[in-house]
Amino acid sequence: MSTTFQLDTSTSRAHPTPQPMRRLTVPAIRRRKSGGVTAEPIVMLTAYTARQAQLLDAHCDILLVGDSLAQVIYGLDSTVPVTLDMMANHAAAVVRGSYHSVVVVDMPFGSYESSKEKAFESASYLLKASGAAAVKLEGGEAMAETVAFLNQRGIPVMGHVGLTPQAVNVLGGYGARGRSDAEAEKIVNDARALDEAGAFAIVIEGVVEPIAIEATKSVSCPTIGIGASAQCDGQVLVTEDMLGMFDRVPRFVKKYADIADIIEKTVVQYAEEVRNRSFPTEDQTYQPKA
Repeated sequence: MSTTFQLDTSTSRAHPTPQPMRRLTVPAIRRRKSGGVTAEPIVMLTAYTARQAQLLDAHCDILLVGDSLAQVIYGLDSTVPVTLDMMANHAAAVVRGSYHSVVVVDMPFGSYESSKEKAFESASYLLKASGAAAVKLEGGEAMAETVAFLNQRGIPVMGHVGLTPQAVNVLGGYGARGRSDAEAEKIVNDARALDEAGAFAIVIEGVVEPIAIEATKSVSCPTIGIGASAQCDGQVLVTEDMLGMFDRVPRFVKKYADIADIIEKTVVQYAEEVRNRSFPTEDQTYQPKA
């Protein structure tokens, strides 16, 4: 057993207290798929803050600090403007707020594509600055050499094929991929290349279902679907999407709650009580001691 720090919300929102743990490992995730079969599908969700990580951690196998924080946290139009420091800071918060899940951090656009050496420099910075266990990068055959280079130097890599948001300007939008025979073949070949390069898992995003199933069957490592197929070896969603924080979400998102409506109604009540001076009451104020 070892220890890490978990925020104790019963006593403080800021000061960590030691929490015994046995965090899942990258090899344990990789071993979930054996002989082409994953008996227990992998549960992955995005997380960007320590408190969010606390709430998700016990129920997930992987927490992904995704560059989707561009839209979710920063209100940007795409993931392209995200920086290494943004990713490192949010990943560090997620590591501090978790003790069970493997924490994977996205490598942002421009931090790894130019060379495998540049990728190592960026990835090693992210892991050292955050304490995360692995990085994720987009691209298939073109990135296989980089994946192998990182893996051989002690940096676990999760791949990402199909709809790759960092390449939105080349793809021309966020539509489903794999509808043409050529594109379908490329997606499967990309997954195979990443698998052979040593990726411990591969995200398959926004791909027509038969191609997602074929790619899953074609690789030895687990696949994580998002807008792909239930036959993938696991699933991931952007947490804010599945919680109903946004009105507009991709069609592959299932909204499990409507947190935005709860927040709005709560704020409406608060605003009314402030304006009619019914808040704060004696219970929320300090009175002179008798």
